[in-house]
Amino acid sequence: MDGEDVVIDPWGSAQSTDYSRIIDQFGLSSMDNMTLPSPSRLHRRGIVFAHRDLERVLDAQKQGDSFGVLTGLMPSGQMHMGHSMVIDQVKWFQELGGDVTIAVADLESQATRGVSLEKGRKIALEEYISHYAALGIDPEKTNVYFQSSRPIVQRLGFQLGKRTNLNEFESIYGFNGATNLAHVQAPMVQVGDILHPQTEEYGGLRPIVVPVGVDQDPHLRLTRGLAAKTNWFNVNDGKSSGVVIGLSVQEDNAEVLGQMPNGRLDKDRLNAVFAGMVSSLEHLGFSDILSNPKQGTITVPSATAKDKSRIQIKLLEYERSLGGMGLLAPSSTYHHFAVGLTGDKMSSSKPKTTIFLRDDLPTVEKKIKRAFSGGQTTVEEHRRIGGNPDIDVAYRYMMYFFEDDDSYLAEINADYRAGKILAGEMKQLCIDRASIWLGDLHEMRDQTAHLVKDFLASDAQ
Repeated sequence: MDGEDVVIDPWGSAQSTDYSRIIDQFGLSSMDNMTLPSPSRLHRRGIVFAHRDLERVLDAQKQGDSFGVLTGLMPSGQMHMGHSMVIDQVKWFQELGGDVTIAVADLESQATRGVSLEKGRKIALEEYISHYAALGIDPEKTNVYFQSSRPIVQRLGFQLGKRTNLNEFESIYGFNGATNLAHVQAPMVQVGDILHPQTEEYGGLRPIVVPVGVDQDPHLRLTRGLAAKTNWFNVNDGKSSGVVIGLSVQEDNAEVLGQMPNGRLDKDRLNAVFAGMVSSLEHLGFSDILSNPKQGTITVPSATAKDKSRIQIKLLEYERSLGGMGLLAPSSTYHHFAVGLTGDKMSSSKPKTTIFLRDDLPTVEKKIKRAFSGGQTTVEEHRRIGGNPDIDVAYRYMMYFFEDDDSYLAEINADYRAGKILAGEMKQLCIDRASIWLGDLHEMRDQTAHLVKDFLASDAQ
């Protein structure tokens, strides 16, 4: 209803598709004004519609600096067409130069869906990673790991847990007294999943981008908030221009920053910290650095909005040298929900709503023929009024998955609206494209089956 907040639930099946309101309510940035290198089909068509701090990743790519991509899979069911949207984006980032980390959420699957670790591994390898190989992900630039065999993700979740509370979980996720504790623990493990690729052991400090459906944004909001709470140095816009940097004195860094246990200030230590900050900024080429340890701030009048990311990363490096965690909030991109065959959200748990990547072609044909249509009730009415491709599943599947030619897609969109193409004809067009796409995928899956083990990180062998 108008005026009511949009609800986003990472585990729910009913989700809002009012993407403009989602952008406004949750503080996302629109992709409309972004300039992307070699934009993919999903970008060109506005299916990837919003982001958080994507500029940071694109700047790194443009400068030839390293950046990473993080995604995950829940090993509890079959892979469907909606999952392929994330892999399309992972592949795009990988082709731009990003290294890829893929988390297998086997602990979460065991805790929330009753899937054993052994079965979860089998599903991950045979169902998901085999399709990643077939879809063109490069195993040489990809590391797949299992939550159960990478202790750092659990350790990070535990360490950062003290910086949140149940009230925040209620606000972000809608949890209440009836929520089981596995659902409470799962987001903290995901925090570890998202943040650990920037630790020294797993790639070092660099921007990490997480491409997700918008229903997963609660996990990104939680992670970004927790990462920011650990930072020792806050980088903010100046009142009129430039950048102002302040200290964030916390229980575990107070003494390092000059706050003694007896409450007194160690000025020599504080001055040394500020000297280190200034040195870090000088390495970036700034010469107008105004350091004021007494006020607890450093001002860089010439710094621009684009400089903030470089400044923050340099100060995080310095923080790490002092013993801090030095965590950079992850970037993220958001894509529309993949509509199900019934016109609702696509879901692995509802086979009638989706095309699975292992479906044979006769099954796919039957599913598309039964799909929700944007056509009129009679041929005569359709010829007179025209159809609505915006809600027609067959058309949307071509738009999202099966048709690469933008010009052709625009042509059939116009013809459908004009009544020149009937609903049944649109479905047949989709069947033809889907048969080619899935036929090629099945063939590639057989050809790339030997690559599956090459995707596994050393701790996943």
